[in-house]
Parts: sequence; structure tokens; C-alpha cells
Amino acid sequence: MVQNDIEEFERNKVERCLELGRDVDTFIRSAETITDLDRFDYSYLWSWLGLPIIQFPADIVVTQEIIWKHRPDVIIETGVARGGSMIFLASMMQLLGNGKVIGVDIDIRAHNREAIESHPLSHRVTLIEGPSTAPEVMAQVREEIHYGEKVMVILDSDHSRDHVLDELRSYGPLITKGQYLVVADTVLGRLSPEQTPKRRSQRWEPGNEPLTAVRDFLQETDRFEVDEVVNGKLVLSSSPGGYLLCTGV
Repeated sequence: MVQNDIEEFERNKVERCLELGRDVDTFIRSAETITDLDRFDYSYLWSWLGLPIIQFPADIVVTQEIIWKHRPDVIIETGVARGGSMIFLASMMQLLGNGKVIGVDIDIRAHNREAIESHPLSHRVTLIEGPSTAPEVMAQVREEIHYGEKVMVILDSDHSRDHVLDELRSYGPLITKGQYLVVADTVLGRLSPEQTPKRRSQRWEPGNEPLTAVRDFLQETDRFEVDEVVNGKLVLSSSPGGYLLCTGV
């Protein structure tokens, strides 16, 4: 008789994630590898159901895990880019059989909008164009959320510290207990100035990037905590330390 080892498997997985998260040397080597991969525009090499997703595979997989387990009704993402992330999130909502994705971007280019709106999963996507924290944009976002819906947020637009902190303060209150706030590109806070990709603005160097914004935000609120298990396994990821669980009402 084959023994059911599911619970043991899951316990071992959690222990390994926590152990990996404490391994500083591994994360240092991961940052070095990410720097090397950036020479090939590594995050630009992937697509989801036909559209460029511009993400590291590890972040796609772990976001899928979170959505499947916690089943949000609404996912808000700032930063639409070429639409692959919108369609990825929409495909997860389609699998769940419920919900929608709200994409917010200061500039949704016509060809990217067309690619999203002509996709078979476009019925799960609502696009809002404008500065992500502008009052009129926030008003539109709130109008899309109905009472009692579970809300998850992903921040992936301008990665400067002040902008990310502004987004955290603006979108944090929308997230419901038991859902996630994901801050993208926190890996920038783990890179040295020499490792910071040269094509990116120097304002994203350590101290002026998303990870610093996350740390500052967590000093202001007790509604969120860093998920040590999820973040622990995020080597070769753009967002280690960026997955926050909402634990407060």
C-alpha cells in the first residue's frame, strides 16, 4: 500500500523555502546571475498565450501559486507594458471561473491595447489609462471593485522609491485580508550600483528602488507582513522580498 505523503511533502517544502531564504550566499550568486542574464534582456524572452509577459519564470509560477490558493476576485496591476501579464492574470481568473483583472498604466500604447482587447481572454480585463495614484484614476479603480470582493494588487510600474511608496500607500488599503500585495523588481535593492542594469535610470540604484519602498511602507503599517516561505524560494527572481500578505482588516 502506497503511503499518502502529501502533508509531509508540503512540510518539507516549507522548511526548504525558509532554509533557502536564509542562505545569503545563494541570493548573492543569484543576483550575479541575474546581472549576467540582463545582458540578453532575459525577462523579455517570455510570452503568455501569445503576448510578451516581461517577467522571470519564477515570479510567474509563484504568482500562479498565490492566485490558485487564495482565489482573489479582483487583481489590480499597475504597469500594463505589452499585455502578457494582463493575459496571464486573466487566464488564472478564467480557470477560477470568476473575477477580473484591472490594468493601470500612464500610457497604454494603441498596439498593446489592441493586442489585449482582441485576445480571447479580454473579457476578464479592464484597462485604465492615467497616472496610477492620481485621484481620478484611483476613483475609477474603486468603482470596479464591488462590496465583499477579495482584492489582490501587483505594483509593476515606475520603480523609483518615491513612486512605489506612493503606490503602496494608495493601493494598500484596497487589499483584503488574506490576499497579497506584490511589489515587482525588488531585486534592484539587492544589486550593487555596478550591477544595476545600465539601460535603466540610475535613480533605480540601491536606496531609490522598490525594496527600499517596501521596507519604509512596512514601518508605517501593521496590515502586511513579508511571506518568508514565498520569498524564501525566489532566487532567479525579479521580486525577492516583494510578496506581502495582508493580515489585517
